[in-house]
Amino acid sequence: MTQTLKAGAYALPLDRPLVMGVVNITPDSFSDGGLFLDADMAIAQARRLVEEGADILDIGGESSRPGAEPVPLEEELRRVLPVLKACVAMGKPVSVDTYKPEVMQAAAANGAAMLNDIWGFRRPGAFAAACAAAREGLALCIMHMQRDPQNMQREPFYNDVVAEVGEFLRERVAAFEVAGVPASQLVIDPGFGFGKTVQHNLQLLRGLQNIAASGVPVLAGLSRKSTIGAITGRPSDERLAGSVAAALIASQNGATILRVHDVAATRDVLAVWGAVRLSDVKIPAEQ
Repeated sequence: MTQTLKAGAYALPLDRPLVMGVVNITPDSFSDGGLFLDADMAIAQARRLVEEGADILDIGGESSRPGAEPVPLEEELRRVLPVLKACVAMGKPVSVDTYKPEVMQAAAANGAAMLNDIWGFRRPGAFAAACAAAREGLALCIMHMQRDPQNMQREPFYNDVVAEVGEFLRERVAAFEVAGVPASQLVIDPGFGFGKTVQHNLQLLRGLQNIAASGVPVLAGLSRKSTIGAITGRPSDERLAGSVAAALIASQNGATILRVHDVAATRDVLAVWGAVRLSDVKIPAEQ
């Protein structure tokens, strides 16, 4: 039986990797900061991602890049809510990337299907807000981050990054299950780039199957990140090939949701991989 993720009004089958398109409504995100700060431009970008085949949209009003400054609550709500409402009307599940309980509550009230928290719902009030949203049917994405965005890249250290990240995620999942949130509404994210060196990220990517072995769907977000730049020597806007390669490896190692900026290219790579994997896939006749 195909595993499904319950996310608001949607039951998302996980028989193939799902592609989550990123819309940053921020002036300072590392890759596309400022491009979609205007609500109309953010909505147009979301529509483009849907046309390219995004299964989920992930919108956020506060950058989580290393050293990013916090955004006041009122400003985050001002950025996010108009875009959220428009994206919900596109007929795709919408994830809201936030750690503020007030934004979580507003997102749930305005049609969001998922909450995506870089803090793993550990900030004051976030766990209770997330549980309340889950009772309304929303999915919850629990991410691992060492320290905070202002300090996370200052000499991050692990004895065994795969084991330690996996243990953290299992503990958070257990806490939600004790609180009554079913596993069918939970997603885990190892937090590539969040308090990790390049080597930590590569170790996590190699060991992703160990984290996926929990049975909870795994989200992988490697798109355009500094690890891709360190490997290829390319700036963030020239990391397409490296990003889709990392997405493919993540999928092969157990990721079921891929958070990306480049939806069409990622879908194409997954389509080719799927055609090789599955002997019964239907390929259109050549023109």
